[in-house]
Amino acid sequence: MAEAIQQSKEAGESIYRRLFRLALPFKGRILIAMLASLGVAATDAAIARMVKPFIDGLVGVEKNEEFFYLVPMVVVVVALCKGAFRFVQEYFIKTAGQLVVQRIRNLLYGHSISLSMGFYSRNSAGNMMSRILNDVGVLEHSLAQTLVGIMRDLASLVGLTAVAFYTDWKLAAIAFVVIPVSIGPALAIGKKIKGYSRRGQDAMGILTGVLEQTFSGIKIIKAFGTEERERSKFKGKNDGFYAFIRKTIKYDALLSPVNEVLASLGMATVLWYGLSRVAAGEMTPGDLSSVLAAILLMYTPLKKLTKLNNTVQRAAGAASRVFEVLDEAADIVDEPDSLSLDRGKGELRFEDVSFSYGEEPVLQHISLEAARGEVVALVGPSGAGKSTLVGLVNRFYDPTQGRILVDGVDLRQIKLESLCQNIALVDQEAFLFNDSIRANIAYGRPEASETEVMEAARMAFADEFISELSDGYETMIGDRGFRLSGGQRQRLCIARAILRDAPILILDEATSALDTESETLVQRALSNLMENRTTLVIAHRLSTIMHADKIVVMEDGRIREVGRHDELLKSGGLYRKLYDMQFAS
Repeated sequence: MAEAIQQSKEAGESIYRRLFRLALPFKGRILIAMLASLGVAATDAAIARMVKPFIDGLVGVEKNEEFFYLVPMVVVVVALCKGAFRFVQEYFIKTAGQLVVQRIRNLLYGHSISLSMGFYSRNSAGNMMSRILNDVGVLEHSLAQTLVGIMRDLASLVGLTAVAFYTDWKLAAIAFVVIPVSIGPALAIGKKIKGYSRRGQDAMGILTGVLEQTFSGIKIIKAFGTEERERSKFKGKNDGFYAFIRKTIKYDALLSPVNEVLASLGMATVLWYGLSRVAAGEMTPGDLSSVLAAILLMYTPLKKLTKLNNTVQRAAGAASRVFEVLDEAADIVDEPDSLSLDRGKGELRFEDVSFSYGEEPVLQHISLEAARGEVVALVGPSGAGKSTLVGLVNRFYDPTQGRILVDGVDLRQIKLESLCQNIALVDQEAFLFNDSIRANIAYGRPEASETEVMEAARMAFADEFISELSDGYETMIGDRGFRLSGGQRQRLCIARAILRDAPILILDEATSALDTESETLVQRALSNLMENRTTLVIAHRLSTIMHADKIVVMEDGRIREVGRHDELLKSGGLYRKLYDMQFAS
């Protein structure tokens, strides 16, 4: 138990150190803010210190009439100085906080998209969105508030403490008895808030996941009429989030009353002792007023500092979730001696390849060759491992056994960027970005000319419907291309692959979303595209791969049969069974 507590403490300290290092590039702004905070503290100390001469000069033993004219002027000058210092401090520290948060968000996003597909198989899109938006949002609020508060209030506390002790150290010492007593509850409450804040952010991640799935699958929800079920699901997750936030609010609200009670006890003691000393002639009313002013002004930053501890703990809870992602190591990385391929030949070879997501094997002892320019079709029942096999070619994952070679070189010895440049993918999910048609076609080659983009669209038989759109190639297609039909989206994806012009082509159910007319056109386009390219085709419709150079029949992660269409039909194996099922009518 003690070891776990120590590890937790070290983890917390690590979070603060890491946040501090992230803030170092903006130390100039922070330094200016610190200097301005000293100015704010100096004006607070000056106000407390000037109470003595003003009180003694106006109503005390001295009674100097000049103070009647001097006091209003001094009040205005001090207020102007304090306002100027406070503006400089808040502007520079808040902009520094925003820059730190901006840096964290950029680092988090950049690192997230560099992680391998294995990470995304364990983490939902909603959870990642929550970390980048919600958790960093908590940091954004907390960092600015904390940096401003700590600098301003700590400097004011030090200045006012100095004035109180300088004026009457005995009276000030009595007031400070309360401070250690108030720190204990603040730390205990802050620890509670950190725990509930972390769990609340986890609940927010789940809630964001529900939202992401809802809006992505709104068509299915509408089609099945399950709005009420989804509404109930969201309400349950939202209530779970509230349960944690309510506890955070409870402990946050508890701190102020506790500090108020402790502060009132301290002030009552100081007032009683001070009045008795004034009555005994040991100090003037001005001395007492100056000390009381300093103590009253001092309790305000003290309460804010103890309150800031809660904010710091919330930030620590959010930061821990952010750093969890930043500390996640990518499974797929370049080896130190990895090679760069220019434009490869496209020869592929699988040597005794096995793969498993966990303990359950997905691929077992796959050995296969695809010569340059050869079309290899992968067929088999759902769950046979076809998509996983082509995913290994993209290095979404690495084999758990065996190796995959491109042009005789192990994929793990090829730089990832270089490998990607030699592979074009048309996935069964026709994913498009919320951008223009031109930008989507040129996604793999953003430097492509307008002529090249239009030629790719023509080869994919997409130019006809593009020309009918009001803005042509500059038409914005909406989120996931929802303004287009399924066939149109798929043809744009094929145009994107054509423009990529890579020696290895992967077609994962590339024609699955097309109607009969569109499929005929696209099959003609794909025939041109596959010429002189090594092509791996995943297809359930056997009519689309009858002319493949090699058909690989897979089942339960293993290769069951390999051959051409006519050969496999004659053998009467699994391929014949699949063929008869599709063409029985």
